[in-house]
Order: sequence, then C-alpha cells, then structure tokens
Amino acid sequence: MENEHANQTSKRSTRRPAVIAWLHLLRILRRTERAAADELRRWDLSYAQFDVIAQLGAAEGITQQELARNLLVTQGNITQLLDKLEARGLVRRCPVGRTNQLVLTDAGRKLWVAVVPAHEDWQAARFDGLTREEQRELMRLLGKLERSQRGA
Repeated sequence: MENEHANQTSKRSTRRPAVIAWLHLLRILRRTERAAADELRRWDLSYAQFDVIAQLGAAEGITQQELARNLLVTQGNITQLLDKLEARGLVRRCPVGRTNQLVLTDAGRKLWVAVVPAHEDWQAARFDGLTREEQRELMRLLGKLERSQRGA
C-alpha cells in the first residue's frame, strides 16, 4: 500500500510542469557543466579557475572577499583557487591595508583575452537549437523566475 502511494505521488509530481521544467534545467546544466569542463581543459583550467580569470579580467583590483561573494563560494575556496593560479603566474595578490586586491599578470591577461571570448562563443553555440527570439524569451522567463526566488 505504501509503495502504491509513493508511485502515485511520484507520477503526480513529475506530471507537474514546474517539476518537469526543473528536471530539464538540471539535465541541461549538468550536461553543459561536464562539456564546459572538457572544453576548458584546452587551457589547463578548471571551471572554477576560469570563473576567477573571467571575474578578474572584468574587474581587476577587486578584493578576495568581493570575488568570493561574486562567485558564491567561501573565502577558503577562493584562497585555494588563488594559490593555484598564483603558482601558475596568472594572478597576483596586491596587499592593500588588511585586504588583498587581485590582478591578472601579463600571462593572466593573455589567457583572459584568449579564453573568455572563446568560451562565450562555445556557450552561445549551446543555444543554437533556439532562435534568437526564443533565446530572448527564455532569458526573460529565467530572469522572472530568478527574481521571484530572491530572498526565498
């Protein structure tokens, strides 16, 4: 009896459009993250390292705290990422008072110039199954959904 109830509940919940949409988003995200990780290996970068390079290229001089907040990760995670990128000669910490401002080295800037546009092109191509208008509509709907969930 309990199994029958669980099956009915499961069938009922997966027929709900919101649940089906969430499952689609989850599958797309996971598939894209795996493929992106493979793509970024060409530059010997993890996805997290790419995020740091992309953020610093767009806003050099931000602090470690700001970077952690932007990437939604802990200060400890940022420290580990920066240690690795600094050891590769891509990032430099510049002490300013009690904080570190972060900048790309010349090698880091060269990498940023190469990897960010290439990765953006790669990501954009993942949406080629939709027309431009459908992409705009998807962006509008996802933005609306995101705004509705802020603070929840």
